[in-house]
Amino acid sequence: MPALLGLGQRGLGQRAGRPHQTDDYRDRRRRTLPAGVLRLPTIGIDIGGTKVVAGVVSGEGTIVEQLRADTPDKSKSPKVVEDVIVELVLELADRHDVHAVGIGAAGWVDSDRSRVLFAPHLNWRDEPLREALSDRLKFPVVVENDANAAAWAEWRFGAGRDEDLLVMITLGTGIGGALVRQGRVDRGRFGLAGEFGHMQVVPGGHRCPCGNRGCWEQYSSGNALVREARELAAAESPVAQPLLARVGGDVTAITGPLVTEAARAGDPMAVELLHDIGSWLGVGLANLAAALDPGRFVIGGGVSAAGDLLLGPAQDAFRRTLTGRGFRPEAQIVPAALGNEAGLIGAADLARAVARRFRTVKRSRAER
Repeated sequence: MPALLGLGQRGLGQRAGRPHQTDDYRDRRRRTLPAGVLRLPTIGIDIGGTKVVAGVVSGEGTIVEQLRADTPDKSKSPKVVEDVIVELVLELADRHDVHAVGIGAAGWVDSDRSRVLFAPHLNWRDEPLREALSDRLKFPVVVENDANAAAWAEWRFGAGRDEDLLVMITLGTGIGGALVRQGRVDRGRFGLAGEFGHMQVVPGGHRCPCGNRGCWEQYSSGNALVREARELAAAESPVAQPLLARVGGDVTAITGPLVTEAARAGDPMAVELLHDIGSWLGVGLANLAAALDPGRFVIGGGVSAAGDLLLGPAQDAFRRTLTGRGFRPEAQIVPAALGNEAGLIGAADLARAVARRFRTVKRSRAER
């Protein structure tokens, strides 16, 4: 099956080297798609280690209906997860006139957006997901990295809207990232760009599951926040006593959301931990600014729910660390606007350009 080029793959009528996009230029670019394509409803799928979420998304980026299912325990088998996706899509397609399916997968996706090369939470390796699902669903299917999908959604409908050079950072268990440059998702030569969490910021630092030491995500992520809080609690540090009281003395019950909740309630240790995470975030953003010079950073993911407790220290550290500080424009650092739905919305929107209209012939039902 040939590569399906959608929104964000090569832009929409993008002109190479154009330094700035006017509103008229953006309108012309969108009009290069077939008439009505931007209004077609499509389905977005967000595949995670614990859940599969599917939603019908309008051309304006609104979720019309959403369904959720647990990721099967036997998720090491791609077929089992594919079965769940097919069931969710079929149920939504029974109630909505949808035209394509976009898959957002937490893993490496090849440059053709057809195969999941590596998905650690699902143990998928070189899985031909687009072919497997399009054969069963009879819809056009696009497969995309989940961070790329989220960045596209924020650029199209959210906090990064129409920024010429946007970097999105997702702070969750680790750090995900993506780049949208002049109306296209910049996936790199092999489709693997955006692994910013594995930049080394501390030589010889904490060991990362990737095998290296000192990766950025070991200092500014949900895992880093929980690790630091639990270490203080396990050492019976006096500053950790309020946090331990919240979990009845069970160190293993300390989670990132719990630390954030404690910080909002004024717990000094929790505030300090988020300050540390935010400061490391700012250092990493300054490094990315030196390399990429974006106009805006959009910060999403579960840890970003801490708001100014995280982004305030990040902004301060960014300004202290930025190369050429005081003599150059500074990128904006803003919170994401679309929350946990960004990946789903983005995947659906990226699939929209490959949507087909089914006007007179009823779609054949997919094989269950």
